[in-house]
Amino acid sequence: MPPATRSACEVSWFSALCDDDYEFLGVPDPLLKSSWEHCRDIVLQAETGGYDNILLPSGYALGIDTTAFAAAIAPLLRRLALLMAVRIGETWPPQLARQIATIDRLLGGRLTVNIISSDMPGETLASAPRYARTVEAMHILKTLLNGDALDHQGEFWRLKLDPPAVRTVSGKAPLLYFGGLSPDAREAAAKGCDVFLMWPDREETVASIIADMKDRAAKHGRSLRFGYRAHVIVRDTEAEARTSADRLLSKLDAAQGAQIRARSLDSTSAGVAAQAALRETAADDGYAEANLWTGVGRARSGCGAAIVGDPDQVLAKLNRYRDMGIEAFILSGYPHAAEADLFARHVLPSLDHAPLAR
Repeated sequence: MPPATRSACEVSWFSALCDDDYEFLGVPDPLLKSSWEHCRDIVLQAETGGYDNILLPSGYALGIDTTAFAAAIAPLLRRLALLMAVRIGETWPPQLARQIATIDRLLGGRLTVNIISSDMPGETLASAPRYARTVEAMHILKTLLNGDALDHQGEFWRLKLDPPAVRTVSGKAPLLYFGGLSPDAREAAAKGCDVFLMWPDREETVASIIADMKDRAAKHGRSLRFGYRAHVIVRDTEAEARTSADRLLSKLDAAQGAQIRARSLDSTSAGVAAQAALRETAADDGYAEANLWTGVGRARSGCGAAIVGDPDQVLAKLNRYRDMGIEAFILSGYPHAAEADLFARHVLPSLDHAPLAR
């Protein structure tokens, strides 16, 4: 696809609500621990830097509450959207719909939602029913947030409700972002989400996942948009970027890294397994392909690779993803506020970007 035909992409940053901010990966720093003040400052840095959106992650075992944080930060923002992660296993969908509509009002209509197909705390539900529950939840949320009456007789919820009194600014459901690589996760996405999120992988793998998800969605009479979640390390030169990557791991203890990976709530998922396989098949220097470094995954479950290079290399990598069909990027780096500033100065001005349209 020629560059002139690329549509604007959404560029988001990440606020470390789940105790995931470091100067040296795997070495806790009290100044970077999740708190209202620290995570607020990351969000405000993203707004100042010109980002379109920011992911607020969620984990009941780590960090601070996402929904409460989103409600608190919303009145402090003038233009930045929020991508609020919600764990379906912890929610009652009608209540969640009210929370989403209320926070969207606080934001002036700029809320988006990252759906996580989680267990209830203390339970372990098999993959198929857990994702089936998530599909039901997405249907309930969309119905209520679109202002419609609900008559839902499902396996997990049986609800008959009038149209809600509290509505989003647009009167429509916000975009639902969702990710997962298992067959059950892919089918749930094809049935219910708006933006399918992927973690880093080799470019040919990314292209094959996009093709598969387009086919799956089409079978349900739907279409999907695609997002890409990755870390980034950008410096004036490639050598400086690689040195910064090496520095990030310079104090990592292998046992500590394994402990960090294991404590994550998604540590046994298909997506995490794919990130581990990417890391294990990378070259000795940790690069799975040009400018894609897997070292981050040595002390992090979930998204485990970074785009590393000079501004032109990072921009070219992002544009190749855009040419495959990626419309949204969720980026992060360590420490999060400092790396957000570096990317905003070095790369963001060269990207045609804007929030995803509903």
